[in-house]
Amino acid sequence: MSGLPDLDQIRDAAARIAPYAAVTPVLRSARLDALAGAQLHFKCENLQRGGAFKFRGACNAVWSLDDAQAARGVVTHSSGNHGNALAMAAATRGIAAHVVVPEGAVRAKLEAIEQAGAVLHRCAPTTAAREAMTAELQRQTGAELVHPYADARVMAGQGTLVLELMRQVEGLDALITPVGGGGLAAGCAIAAHGLKPELAMYGAEPTGADDAARSLAQGARVEPFQADTLCDGLRTLIGAPNFDALRTHRTQVITVSDEETIAAMKLLWRELKLVVEVSSATVLAAVLKQAEHFAGRRVGLVLTGGNVDLDALPW
Repeated sequence: MSGLPDLDQIRDAAARIAPYAAVTPVLRSARLDALAGAQLHFKCENLQRGGAFKFRGACNAVWSLDDAQAARGVVTHSSGNHGNALAMAAATRGIAAHVVVPEGAVRAKLEAIEQAGAVLHRCAPTTAAREAMTAELQRQTGAELVHPYADARVMAGQGTLVLELMRQVEGLDALITPVGGGGLAAGCAIAAHGLKPELAMYGAEPTGADDAARSLAQGARVEPFQADTLCDGLRTLIGAPNFDALRTHRTQVITVSDEETIAAMKLLWRELKLVVEVSSATVLAAVLKQAEHFAGRRVGLVLTGGNVDLDALPW
C-alpha cells in the first residue's frame, strides 16, 4: 500500500494491533539526564513483541488484509527484525510468510525468523537482489508484499508507538528515532505532528549510512548508496515516501559514528540495564553529540530493538 498514512489511519492501526502488540514502557535515568542536560524519556520498543518496534507495522499490515488476500500469505525482504515481525504477525492470523534475507544478516535474527514460522529465502546482499527475489516469490505464490518501510500500513503501525508515548509522557518537546528506510521516522513524525504540530522531530543516522541526512540537505534522495556501518538495521536507502514525510515534517537528522553509537550502547546497558541493538543506540549518541538541540527539553528517544547476538557484541 503506497503513499503516506494520516493520523486517523494511525489511530485505526492502534485499535487493530491492540490485541497482539505490547504497550512498551518508558524508562528514565537521572545519570543520563545529567549527561545530556535534558529530560530523557526512553520508549522501550526493544521490549516489544519480537524484540523490536517492527511488530507494530507488520501486525497492522497483516490484519489490514481481506480474507482472500490473507489466504495467499505475505512476503517481504528483510535483514532481520521486519522479517521476524512479519512472520510473527502472520502466525497470529494463521497465514504463510515468506522472507527474503541477504547473505551476511545477523544469525540471531535469522534464527528468530525461522522460529516464528516463516520460510527463508537467501539472496545476495544487495537491494536489487532482494527486490528481484521478492518479486519472483510474489509471482509464484500470489502473496501480498509487505514492504519493510515504504508501505503506508507499516508506517501507520509504527506511528502507534507515538500515540502511546504521548499518553505516557506529558509535555514532550522533541522526539528522536533512528533512521534507516524511514518507516519508523515517517510514521512517528505524522503521528507526533498530528497530535502536537510544534513538536521538534529528529532522526539519528550512522555517518556510514547517512543517505537521509544528505538527501535532506540536497532536497532530493541520494542514490546509489553503499552503507558502511555496524548498525545493520540502518543500512537501507531511505524510501521515497519516507523521505517526503521527513521533509514535510521538518525532521532534522543528526549523524553519529559507530564509535559514538557503541559508547551509547554501553551507557544504556550500564544505566538502564537494557541490551539494545547498536542501531537503537544511535538516538542517545545523537542527543549526547548535539546536546545544544535538546538542552532543558523533554525528549522522547525510541529504542527500536533488542535482538542482539551476544556472541558478537561490537566491542
